[in-house]
Amino acid sequence: MSEELNFVLQARREKLEALEAAGVVPYAYGFDRQHTAAQALTMVGEADEGPPVSIAGRIVAWRSHGKTTFAHLADPTGKIQLYFKKDQLGEKSYSLLAHLDLGDIIGVHGPLFRTKTREVTVRVDRVELLAKSLRPLPFGKEEEVDGQIVRHSGFADPEQRYRQRYADLAVHPEVRAVFVARARMTSAIRKFLDDRNYLEVETPILQPLYGGAAARPFTTVHNALNMPLYLRIADELYLKRLVVGGLERVYEIGHDFRNEGMDRTHNPEFTMLEFYQAYADYDGMMELVEQLLEKTAEAVRTVPELARNVPVFERPFKRVEWFPALNTAAGTDVLALGDDELRALAARVGVEKPESMSRPKVLDEMFQALIESKLVKPTFVVDYPVELSPLAKPKRGNPKLTERFELFANGKELANAFSELNDPLDQRRRFEAQAKLRAAGDEEAGSVDEDYLRAMEYGMPPMGGVGIGIDRLLMYLSGATNIRDVILFPTMRPE
Repeated sequence: MSEELNFVLQARREKLEALEAAGVVPYAYGFDRQHTAAQALTMVGEADEGPPVSIAGRIVAWRSHGKTTFAHLADPTGKIQLYFKKDQLGEKSYSLLAHLDLGDIIGVHGPLFRTKTREVTVRVDRVELLAKSLRPLPFGKEEEVDGQIVRHSGFADPEQRYRQRYADLAVHPEVRAVFVARARMTSAIRKFLDDRNYLEVETPILQPLYGGAAARPFTTVHNALNMPLYLRIADELYLKRLVVGGLERVYEIGHDFRNEGMDRTHNPEFTMLEFYQAYADYDGMMELVEQLLEKTAEAVRTVPELARNVPVFERPFKRVEWFPALNTAAGTDVLALGDDELRALAARVGVEKPESMSRPKVLDEMFQALIESKLVKPTFVVDYPVELSPLAKPKRGNPKLTERFELFANGKELANAFSELNDPLDQRRRFEAQAKLRAAGDEEAGSVDEDYLRAMEYGMPPMGGVGIGIDRLLMYLSGATNIRDVILFPTMRPE
């Protein structure tokens, strides 16, 4: 290490040297673990003695009393008490315990028994050091309050927890539970779609032309081809190309990237589910989303630490029309306002710097400020203006609107969906309108994707499509208030 070692780090290295001098290999190749802590705790029953077990994990508590030592070993399933006795282990092995520390990973073997307080314990007859910890983990303290175990964290700074997720996971079982829930939720999504004959596919992350959303991309250069490439901002346009090719139900769960601001609900790298179904429209996709969210909630409830707080979905979800809701909240017909009047109103309702925005962007920001933040229970907002939805079909009976919905809960967007536009001539006009906005300074506006238009010209069946933010969905289901709490390694400034 380049930094001067402090006393604690130096002491651990001295213990490492002492162990090596005694012939102990401090970093093992493996261990024959036959039981978890949770399994071992059930193997005694109500008896005083139990069978031998072989378990491995971290030392999380240590109490030495001369010729006897008690410890607690923790693994992902829980923790169990260990009992070391000098007469049992022998002089040499017992003396080496003095060189162990909290956080060391060990393997132990021995029979189970109950102590006088009836705690299930391993009477250790063999111990192996598997990995010496050279840096102390920030373990907190636990106490029993009214029969409940209360944990006082030794690692409370959120910034450091996000940076050192490995340490955060090691000392906070409740954090591990969130990511177990994430995995189960994602598995439930796959099963839900697979059972409905959707095909999981993979589309390019590096793209010659980005699209499918209004966002600023990350840009890179491919040296061999001497061309710019973009990290995708959405999966949409490639997935819809596949529907043209005859893969009528497709989905992808993957990372998207947007070079934008960061806050409690935005991370530059995030996970999206997108799925598309030929011959469906947005009404059918709304019903499918309701069913899918019920399944994801069931999956998260299987994690005991989170089960109590998972919201219960009441179908059908409430539905709100975009323009009537905005007009009511704004107290005027926003479509009737001129550009200057609209920007002045936007500034009064809290939109920052509306003078630098295009008219569609001002409308979108006003809706976020006045409507989205107040939608607590799951709510579908339907029928968006065409200016905000360049990939959605016009609403039947009103071409100024589109057949689009977004799902909101707790003031945050969870899903976005369309009756997908399949008219290549209309799509070209909308792409060109986006390109004009981009030329006028709107960095989030798209451009004309000629290859996508060519795919549409071969004949694109009508279809419904949905995008769901995996991170935000887990935030809602787990009660997390910051997107960094549900991403294992969120983007951070350099230390």
